[in-house]
Amino acid sequence: MSLYGSGALVLNFDVEPAAIAEHDQWHTQEHMPERLSIPGFLRGTRWIAEAASPRYLVIYEVRDVGVLTGTDYLQRLNNPSPWTTRIMTKLRGMRRGLCRVEGSVGLGLGHALLQIHCSPTDGRTQALRDWLLADALPGLATKPGFASAHVLESATAAPMTDEQRIRGRDADVDMVLLVTGYDAGFIDRIADAGLAAAQLEAHGCAPSSVRFRFRYDHSLAAAEIT
Repeated sequence: MSLYGSGALVLNFDVEPAAIAEHDQWHTQEHMPERLSIPGFLRGTRWIAEAASPRYLVIYEVRDVGVLTGTDYLQRLNNPSPWTTRIMTKLRGMRRGLCRVEGSVGLGLGHALLQIHCSPTDGRTQALRDWLLADALPGLATKPGFASAHVLESATAAPMTDEQRIRGRDADVDMVLLVTGYDAGFIDRIADAGLAAAQLEAHGCAPSSVRFRFRYDHSLAAAEIT
């Protein structure tokens, strides 16, 4: 499995245009190292959609979902640094999920990523999950351009914290699909074919699914800072 651990924190958001450069410096030099110093945090990766909204996808891979509700993480969320406090006022439209990694196909991370937010229809979560992990994603793995794919599902609601109070209440997630490739064209093709909205809906995804394309921007592993 190419994601470290069995849990993941998934975040999508925008930043005020005038604050983008400072955000990226803060996120790279302070925020991501701070998060990766928390016990159980294993790797963080930042992705960017340069001409779309949300601009950012950030994924923190963790040992298990319990890390995301543990005292070490909550202590950080309730004691933001001065720089974090300032940046939090510049964030817009935060969507944040505390997720289990339900399954993965492939190895490594490609530089291009397709993210799909999906809400399973009533009673069809297992059927949708089974189709993705046993049929749809393994089928993509045979195609040129593919690197890896993952199914993440919300495990618990995120508690209110001081950081969230500063930026405003976060939106939740249900199921998140992540597909990475070494060829951006592959990502474009599967968004319109292998994982088209009609196919997802036929297997149990509500019609309200949304999809975004990102490119790799930066990552940091806990092993690099310990």
